[in-house]
Amino acid sequence: MSKVTVLGAGSWGTALAKALAERGQQGALWARSPDVAAKLRAERENAVYLPGISLPGNVHATHELAVALERSEAVYFVVPSHGLREVLTQALPYLPERGALISASKGIENASLLLMTQVIEDVVPAAYRSRVCALGGPSFAREVGLGMPTAVCIASKDAELASEVQRQLASDRLRVYTTDDLIGVEVGGALKNVMAIAVGAADGLEFGHNARAALITRGLAEMARLAIQLGAHPMTLAGLSGLGDLVLTCTGDLSRNRRV
Repeated sequence: MSKVTVLGAGSWGTALAKALAERGQQGALWARSPDVAAKLRAERENAVYLPGISLPGNVHATHELAVALERSEAVYFVVPSHGLREVLTQALPYLPERGALISASKGIENASLLLMTQVIEDVVPAAYRSRVCALGGPSFAREVGLGMPTAVCIASKDAELASEVQRQLASDRLRVYTTDDLIGVEVGGALKNVMAIAVGAADGLEFGHNARAALITRGLAEMARLAIQLGAHPMTLAGLSGLGDLVLTCTGDLSRNRRV
């Protein structure tokens, strides 16, 4: 049994830890708060972020980065985008020398305008940079936690590494595709939130289905133009991390950005 570490015990981090554990991985789930980690261990449930969903016994919750990362073979970063650099800097002395470093956070760093994988590459030693990956796609944490059918994608410049993460995470309920387009996956995952706020506003104003469809479609065109300018492949934005994530976030009632 290999060990996989998830840094961030919010709803998405908890759901990922559960999915990985169900695939037979020994999972470490890091929470910033000692109290949250203690409750996770005692109750086997994240009552704040993912209530009603039990964690398997092979998920160990801790607030200590050294413990979470000890003997880890892959690390998922699932902290808010504005906190990634700080957590990564604290985790740096304990990062494994081998294995994937996977960004599962969607966003753009405020001050630098770097994508999440670029933040990771900016902090880690040069030898680690080829191991950086990004996870994207339409994936409400609650539905993943409940084991409902979901498809996501893993992006890496190293095809073999992407396939390794795919094997680690994929199951009969969680389908994982691979791509080498890190920029496309990350830009789609970040910008769809802006469009979802706009669609939620239009829905709240009762502008109708026509306006919703127009915002999603023209929003996708705008997202694609920016992504391509940054170096993404055009077809990536038509895939899971572009159109798929955009439709989910703009129309699903579990979307916090739509509800804003």
